[in-house]
Amino acid sequence: MNYFKVENFKGAKMAIAITLLTQVSMQIASLVMSPSAIALPGQSPDEVADWIKTNPVLTPAKGERLLIRKSDTPARRFQFQASILSVGTVEKSGDANLIRSEQISFFDIVNGVTKSRLEESLRSIYNPEIMRDYATASVVYAYPNAAMIRRSQAKNASPLLRALNGQLRQGKKYAYWVEVLQSDRGKANSGQLTIFELEALPRMQQKLRDREKF
Repeated sequence: MNYFKVENFKGAKMAIAITLLTQVSMQIASLVMSPSAIALPGQSPDEVADWIKTNPVLTPAKGERLLIRKSDTPARRFQFQASILSVGTVEKSGDANLIRSEQISFFDIVNGVTKSRLEESLRSIYNPEIMRDYATASVVYAYPNAAMIRRSQAKNASPLLRALNGQLRQGKKYAYWVEVLQSDRGKANSGQLTIFELEALPRMQQKLRDREKF
């Protein structure tokens, strides 16, 4: 057999193999980086619903789509909700066919709810990129502040002034609102972590500042 023909044949096989491997690698990378691989505010309800359906942490029950509820006892409940409403509002704004916010919430009298527990849920549900965005986000507003604590000691002060504890955080990709509600004994039995579009951050910050007047 001609030596050059053998070498050319081997070279052709190698080239085909490299081409196939490159195509597979590109397909995998495309899947990982595709917006549909992780549903977030700014995507359509159908895209988010499809992501929820295949998310191993959320595992929706039959009939559940954008709202997931789980409960083993009345004292322990979990909820995940994707909404077309912007955070902190009850009215639609902009494109009504886009998800504006996604919220993780817990109610747990048995074990209580902490900021760390909410953050761990964010880590479990979303990809590492979102957790990094949250972890490196700057805190633009935190409460209760000193003025709220002083006012909470007044005789007719609203219980919310001393019960709510939370933060607004500004990441590079999204904004985050984390809040726990403490009982009279100082233990938080409920809390939520919301991921939402950056453009809604100023309005949400003002809404929370308005609560200082309670």
